[in-house]
Amino acid sequence: MAPDSQFLRNTSFILLRESQDTRVRTRLGGIYYLLAWVLTWSFSSAPGDMQTLGLTGTLFFALMMALRWLHRLPAQQSDGCLRQWIDRHWTLILITSLGWGLAHAWALLRPEFEPSRMIATLSTVAFSTAMAFNFPMRKARCVVAILLLYAPGLIALATQWASQEALAVTLGFYLSYLLLALNRSHREYHATLTMEQQLVDQRERYDQLSRTDSLTQLGNRLQFNSLFPAMVANARRQGSPLSLVLLDIDFFKRINDEHGHSSGDACLSDFAEHMRQVFRRDSDALLRLGGEEFGVLMPDTSLEEASSLAERFRVELATAGFELNGQSLPLTTSLGAGIFDPTRDETAEAFFKRVDDALYRAKAEGRDRLALADV
Repeated sequence: MAPDSQFLRNTSFILLRESQDTRVRTRLGGIYYLLAWVLTWSFSSAPGDMQTLGLTGTLFFALMMALRWLHRLPAQQSDGCLRQWIDRHWTLILITSLGWGLAHAWALLRPEFEPSRMIATLSTVAFSTAMAFNFPMRKARCVVAILLLYAPGLIALATQWASQEALAVTLGFYLSYLLLALNRSHREYHATLTMEQQLVDQRERYDQLSRTDSLTQLGNRLQFNSLFPAMVANARRQGSPLSLVLLDIDFFKRINDEHGHSSGDACLSDFAEHMRQVFRRDSDALLRLGGEEFGVLMPDTSLEEASSLAERFRVELATAGFELNGQSLPLTTSLGAGIFDPTRDETAEAFFKRVDDALYRAKAEGRDRLALADV
């Protein structure tokens, strides 16, 4: 995989995981902001005298909670959509943080909240701690969120320094700890994502290797057995053409017997390279089915186009031959080609048999020729 392609793929993986983690971790927080405010208001000295303030705060935190819940991940999970979703969701987080920071500051300044100030302060410590450990994905934004939670309260305490010095200093020290912990959480989060991405890449590489013929680097029989039924099902469902070309190297055993198996391997590799030069469309699936038998799956391709490419391959192969130790050896192939016919091919196996029968007919009629399956 090209470096640029790998970078874009890793970026997409990180964006998706970050969005999913943010979505999961933010849902529960909204409830506790609301509960913390209700408790702070309810345990104040005169909650009945502050109904407007209390209900306004309740509605605000209830709205923030609802918006977090309703802000679902985009159906189209492209990089642009995910970035936009993350930006919008962080806006909700920052607004909630600012709202709580102002609520905490108000509770510290107003004498009516003296009985419930500890509730507000402990809630601020809890929310900022949760922020540092649950939202380290974007360190800069998380720092801003923690400061929005903390700064209004610290400013309020500073105005009452004589009586609140101990609490202000303690909260200040804890804030410095949170920022250090956030830095560590940020590194650990992204290290975990990198490890997960490497594991995904490794699994995909192993899967690709298991589906690739090691000699020719074409798809192997396992890949054919996976692709072919799926392509046939899609052709039946969509009503789109699907052509199949089967190829067999003529007298391949003679090459092995007369020149050795290493020369036979070189012949197979050369044959596969010729296939790549002719069947070069992105949609074509080139496969080695076993031994000297090969196949090409050609979706959205008419029989005329498939047979034209197959015939071109046959002619060019016969003209080029096979170079071995400076000697040009003849190299030809027999081919069978066919197109999926839903009225005749009840299964993928039936379609394959029709094309395979055409291949054997080409061999029986003298080899180095193309035969079309019955239509």
